[in-house]
Amino acid sequence: MTTNGRSPGPPPAEALGARLTGEYRDVLIDPSGRVTWDSGVRPNTIVADCKRLLCGFVQGRTTTHGITGLRVGQGHDTWDRPPGPPTTLPSDTALADQNPFTVPAASLRIDYVVGTDVVDTPTNQLQIVATLGPDEPPWPDADHPNRTLREFGLVGTLGTDTVLIDYVIHPAIPRDPESTLKRTIRLVF
Repeated sequence: MTTNGRSPGPPPAEALGARLTGEYRDVLIDPSGRVTWDSGVRPNTIVADCKRLLCGFVQGRTTTHGITGLRVGQGHDTWDRPPGPPTTLPSDTALADQNPFTVPAASLRIDYVVGTDVVDTPTNQLQIVATLGPDEPPWPDADHPNRTLREFGLVGTLGTDTVLIDYVIHPAIPRDPESTLKRTIRLVF
């Protein structure tokens, strides 16, 4: 109890918002099913538009939609040189790649999790698994000289706008046309 006899109440909204966290792990798999590279678990950045999206859900806005896809991009090859990729910021609103490839929500596996267990009922954690098979994205093309990936972000819909939920700029992942990239993303609310 405080000195005025009342309980302190819930923490301020900013303190609650600070608890939004994310992490990801990338694994490259060759055509025989052998893991050829594993990034390990790394943090990702939950961006400000995620909070706006959550606000739309709580308000009951019918034009708000959760995860509608995963965008992957090539970013900039300058990120491959020292000092390395830039740090993502909560204020970021888009991938650097102006023409990213989108893995639609229907191709993502989205589960509630507790620790490492997938559960059927809502929790404060989501696990999103994207599998980019051979020739995904279908690059090279007019906008992408090769298959290298350097950035990604989950996206949702707020009104008529597609907005970022999280954003990661990572070291370059060169892709060959036969490999599969399994990307596991975890969000903790």
